[in-house]
Amino acid sequence: MKKITAILSATLAALSLGSCVNLDEHVYNVVDKSVYYENEQSLKAAIASIYDEAASDYAEWFYYLQELSSDQIAWRIWNTNWGYDEGEKYVLSIHNWNSESVIILKTWEKAWTTIGLCNTILYDMETLKAEDLMTTPETIASYVSEVRSLRAWAYYNIFEIWGGSIPLCKTVSSEVPPSESRRLGSFEAGCKSVYDFIVKELDESVDGLPVNAVNRMNKAANRLLRARLALNSELFTGTPAFDEAKTIAQQIIDGDYGTYIIDPDYRTLYSTGNRTASQELIFGFACEFGQSSGNLANMRNAPFFGYAFKDIFGCPSSDAKGWNCMIVVPSHDNSGTIVTAKGTDTGGVSFLDAPYNDKLGAVFERFDPRDVRRQPFTCDLDGNWKGNFAMGYQYAYGTTTPTAADADCEYSGYDLYYVDQVATFSNPASVEPVMCSYYGEDNSGYRLIKYPAYPDGAGDYRSIDDVEFRLSEAYYIVAECLMREGDSSGAKDKVDAVRGRYFSAADKNAALGVPGPGFDSFDLDWMLSEWGKEWLGEGRRRRTDLRRFDKFTQGQWWFMGRAKDAAGNLIPAKRDRKFEWFPLPASAFQTNAGLQQVPGYEAN
Repeated sequence: MKKITAILSATLAALSLGSCVNLDEHVYNVVDKSVYYENEQSLKAAIASIYDEAASDYAEWFYYLQELSSDQIAWRIWNTNWGYDEGEKYVLSIHNWNSESVIILKTWEKAWTTIGLCNTILYDMETLKAEDLMTTPETIASYVSEVRSLRAWAYYNIFEIWGGSIPLCKTVSSEVPPSESRRLGSFEAGCKSVYDFIVKELDESVDGLPVNAVNRMNKAANRLLRARLALNSELFTGTPAFDEAKTIAQQIIDGDYGTYIIDPDYRTLYSTGNRTASQELIFGFACEFGQSSGNLANMRNAPFFGYAFKDIFGCPSSDAKGWNCMIVVPSHDNSGTIVTAKGTDTGGVSFLDAPYNDKLGAVFERFDPRDVRRQPFTCDLDGNWKGNFAMGYQYAYGTTTPTAADADCEYSGYDLYYVDQVATFSNPASVEPVMCSYYGEDNSGYRLIKYPAYPDGAGDYRSIDDVEFRLSEAYYIVAECLMREGDSSGAKDKVDAVRGRYFSAADKNAALGVPGPGFDSFDLDWMLSEWGKEWLGEGRRRRTDLRRFDKFTQGQWWFMGRAKDAAGNLIPAKRDRKFEWFPLPASAFQTNAGLQQVPGYEAN
């Protein structure tokens, strides 16, 4: 079975790079289909290879585009050099990418392999005979529904990035299709076509899917993706479909597609064993370190980890590596008197307060002080953990001895102390009130620990299933739709059904009675903030939130309109609307002449 997976993955990956996947029957010149599929188990193994490929392909590069371009996560450069990667990821933070940007090309290259695998296996199942696999036609049909749903999910990820400029590769063929926008004459028509295709795939496959199958596409996962589509319909097609989104999401809540409840303790969702322990998890990519989806698991924590994370979290035997690059967007400016290796004495002015009064960004300060997530991450030897942030002094595990700053020569000999600010504090003369992510240092920014960093013997964060669909999203979809109808009370009740778990019994009523830091009322701005807090770092801030609320290019946070980029140019408070979408990479046109560039990027 390993041979099946290896050949499928390697062959399709080679064919998919740089263009829409060009797949034909010659894939099977290597090993005939009759050798691949000997029984039902071999078909299941082939389908399993799609999940593994999908988890790996979409974990890293799509995460960068969706999160680093948003108001919550930043790729922090230090010493204006380390972590720069020739500006590969930095351009996302300042909204200054183009068709030549390396990060766009790398994402495009990862976009098509999963779809190619789906097309190939769907093609195979058209001719496979159930009796030859010692199964039934109904079982084969259920696998077809599963693969079609997974392909729809893959297309949704790509659609959010490039809209109507993507080709629709639906079958195994030597023909490479053009962009839908070129085929139909406009970007808007292309968007509508892709949208309709995904809807059709989901609607036609839902009845054949299993129920409560956590690591497989199932009925509830299919419907939740369908609700996502409807929630964003106005963005994608120009026609709102909030009523449809609300109806589908409420059906999920009511148990029409499986039995789920909100986990009373949110940590159940993100801890080892979540695939069986969580009653909220609808679909998660299976992660078992050393066996599958290692890249996916690494992306959850490694980019946030400092170099000394093994000492800090008590896992010296781990072979993982800290990247020391990603931070949560800071909540404070750089005002105050500089304290060496510790930011400023006052901690700076909060971006929630005057003169800023931001409704976006300022991640840590958005959390109510009573919220159990708003505290330093700790985990004992039994695996009991709390808090979501690495902040302040970073101590050697189990001690009160701070670890040493290990990345900046300027801070050699000083303790590692994470601050909720970003600036070149080691060079006081260079510090400005607000500085962008290009000017970070080793201690700049709090680090997100969404999935626990276990000490040796308590577990491995890379063996926690990655949460893709969960019941809480259905609650938030209904809440937003109610808010848009003018029912702020009903919207609040739906959100409270989820966020109530973040407060102790003593604090809960008082905490839920106020909109929280930075807000005076339960309105759409508050709703957007609640989306952000609940899905912090889960790879969907741009796609699920900012664009639908028209804040992605028109909203202001952190350094937007307040600081200069590396070239000395003021980063605008509002950006060109062309940045709502990403461009197709320039090199893609060399392999598919039928592509059509996303509007606004034609000249670059």
